[in-house]
Amino acid sequence: MKFLFERDTWQEVYDSMSKNKLRTGITMVGVWWGILLLIALLGAAKGMENSFNRIFGDFATNSVFVWGQSTSMPFKGFQEGKRVRLKLSHVDKIKDNIEGIEFVVPRNRNQALVVRNFLSGNFSVNGDYPLLDQIQKKKMIEGRFINQNDINLNKKVAVISEDIYKQLFEKDENPIGAYVQMNSINFTIIGVFQNGNVNMGPSSDVHIPFTTFQQIYNQGDNIGWMVITGKPEYNIKQIEADTKLLLRNLNKIHPRDKRAFGSFNLGKEFAKVTGFLTGMQFLTWFVGIATLIAGVFAIGNILLITVKERTKEIGVRRALGATPFEIKRQIVVEAVFLTIMSGLLGIISGGWILIFIDRAWGQGDDATLVNASVSISVVFIALIILVILGTLIGLIPAFKATSVKPIEALREE
Repeated sequence: MKFLFERDTWQEVYDSMSKNKLRTGITMVGVWWGILLLIALLGAAKGMENSFNRIFGDFATNSVFVWGQSTSMPFKGFQEGKRVRLKLSHVDKIKDNIEGIEFVVPRNRNQALVVRNFLSGNFSVNGDYPLLDQIQKKKMIEGRFINQNDINLNKKVAVISEDIYKQLFEKDENPIGAYVQMNSINFTIIGVFQNGNVNMGPSSDVHIPFTTFQQIYNQGDNIGWMVITGKPEYNIKQIEADTKLLLRNLNKIHPRDKRAFGSFNLGKEFAKVTGFLTGMQFLTWFVGIATLIAGVFAIGNILLITVKERTKEIGVRRALGATPFEIKRQIVVEAVFLTIMSGLLGIISGGWILIFIDRAWGQGDDATLVNASVSISVVFIALIILVILGTLIGLIPAFKATSVKPIEALREE
C-alpha cells in the first residue's frame, strides 16, 4: 500500500485524466448519476416510511375493528335484516376463547352539544376505557387521559381534543378543572389531547368514562364497536375470522352470513403498505446498482481506450524494468479513483436533492416525505460497492495493458 502515498502515483493519475478532460468528465457522469439516483430514491423511500410511521405510529397496528350491522340470511327463527348488537358480555368471551388476543376494548359513541359559557358546538362523544390509550396513544397537551378510578366511580370527567379547546377557550387559558356541559350535565375537563394525523374509526372529539357514557345514554349492556389487538406473533387476519365466527354463534347468526358484522383490519392494511415500502426499497437498490454498473463499465471502456493510446508509454516502462504487476496496479488505481470521485460527487448531489425534498414536501403536519434521508451505513455500503466495481472493471484494461510485449509496444506509432 506504500505506493498509494507516493507522489509519482498520483501525478500519473492526474496526467492520464488531464490529457482529455472532456472524455474524463463524461466518463464520470455515469457513476455520478447512478449514485445520485440511488441516494435520492432511497431517501425518498425513507421519507415515505417516516411519513407512514408518523401517521400510524400511535396505533397498535396488529388490530382489527369490529361492529354489528344487520343479517342477510334467516337463521334459527330470526328473519333476514335482524339488527346485530355487540354486548359487553362478548368482550370476556372473546378474550377467553380466541387465541392470541392481547386487548379487547369496547367503545361507544354519540353526538352531543358541548357548551361552555356562551360558546358551544356539536361534537362526537366517545365512551372509553383507559386501555384505549395503549392501542391508540393520545398525545396529551394538558392533563391526563381517563383512568380506572374514573371508570369505577362513573365520574363525570372529559378529555377533549385540541380543536374543542380552541373553540371553547381563550388562548393560553388553562382548561384543566374547567366545566363544560353535555346533555345538560356538567363535566370536569381533565385533559386536552393533540389532534391526530388520522382517525381510525369515528372521530374522537371528547372522551368520557365508558361507564358514565352507558349511564347517560342508557346503553345498558350494548356497545357500538370493539377494538381487538392481537399479540405480535399472531396473525390478525385469523383473529378477525375467529372473532366473527364466535360472535355469529353468540348472536345466533348463520355461519355464512357475511353482512352481519363489519370490520376493518388495520394489521392487514398495514402489512400491505409495509410490503409496498419494502418492494420500493428493493427496486431502488436494483435500479441504483444497475445504473452504477453501467457507469463503471463506461469507465472501463474509456480506460481501454486510454491504454490503447498509452501503448508506447507502457512499452517504455516495461523496457525500463516496470513489472506487469506495477502496470496493472497503476491502471486499477486510476479506475478506482475515477469511480470514488464520481461517487462522492453523486453522494453530495444526492444530499442536496434530499435537502430540497425535505424543504418542499417534508414540512408541516401534512408532509408527504418526512425527513427524507439515508443513513451513514448506506453511504458506506455504496462507497464499498463503488470500490469493488472500480477494482474489478479496472482489471480489464490492466490485463490488456500487460498483454502486449514490450518490443511490440515500442514499435507502436
